[in-house]
Amino acid sequence: MTNAAELTPPHAAAGSDPRLLVKELAAYRESSLGRSLFELGSTLLPFLLVYAAMLIGLELGYRLALLLAVPAGGLLLRLFLIQHDCGHGSFFRSRTASDWLGRCLGVLTFTPYDCWRRSHALHHASTGNLDARGFGDVDTLTVREYRSLSRPRRLAYRAYRHPLVLFGLGPAYLFILRHRLPIGLMNEQRYWISALGTNVAIVAVATLLASQVQLLSLVLGHLLTVLIAGSGGVALFYFQHQFEETQWDRGADWSFHHSALHGSSHLHLPGVLRWVTANIGIHHIHHLVSRIPFYRLGEVLRDKPELSNVSRLSLASAWRSLRLTLWDEDNRRLTTFAAAR
Repeated sequence: MTNAAELTPPHAAAGSDPRLLVKELAAYRESSLGRSLFELGSTLLPFLLVYAAMLIGLELGYRLALLLAVPAGGLLLRLFLIQHDCGHGSFFRSRTASDWLGRCLGVLTFTPYDCWRRSHALHHASTGNLDARGFGDVDTLTVREYRSLSRPRRLAYRAYRHPLVLFGLGPAYLFILRHRLPIGLMNEQRYWISALGTNVAIVAVATLLASQVQLLSLVLGHLLTVLIAGSGGVALFYFQHQFEETQWDRGADWSFHHSALHGSSHLHLPGVLRWVTANIGIHHIHHLVSRIPFYRLGEVLRDKPELSNVSRLSLASAWRSLRLTLWDEDNRRLTTFAAAR
């Protein structure tokens, strides 16, 4: 069980009506062009420098390149989170500027921007809704659903929920293979354009860079960087919604605002990790008002410190939440396979 000091139940920390909070937090939605450009430049320029050094290192040997791949992956993760803000229309006041920056960053992150933006919007619209699972989230079964499965399907679900699959094979499949086609959005032309256009741009950039470095070094270097960033991103996404006292409901019992605030965690990270992850750990506020730029989420906690303790997770309690795999509808908490037996 999670230590109560590390995860404060929602009802203990914030009695505010989430709908009223949305109105109160509207003042933080304004982005600053200067701040946005600074955040972009202070991430993109270091990434390009480290990335170039990594590619040169690959020409000389693999040890230096492997070391540089870690900061390169961290910076690419931050670029993905800037792309994420673009998808919410919160990075620039101009939606067009946000969209085109998102599309450009999608070439680096191997993520077709328009496809991802649509699937992510569906995730925000249905977080915590047991009747609308399966799009842009981590597959989660209830205890009763799991018990009703055949043995092979139980084994498949247990394999899917294993950390090596979730944070290893899963990100590799997602960013390298799945994103090459508009899976789940195959019936709309614009998503084909997004996916195939991103693929063409990736090939074009790779062809240009291949004139300067060996193609094998380029492929290995970028794939390693993408996998590090992707694994980190998937882990963050997991901890933001998979914790003991998250919220899941059905039908009329489900509330968008309540699930946004209480079905998303506040993953409290050290300062360096907060910078690398662009404050995405303040996920309960982000889900409640997704138009707040990431660099203003800290202001919300500063001005409303009572929100800091809502569904707060430490790194240690987040790590322990990996054991929690099934939603127990009777006790209203995530539980383990062992408890489900």
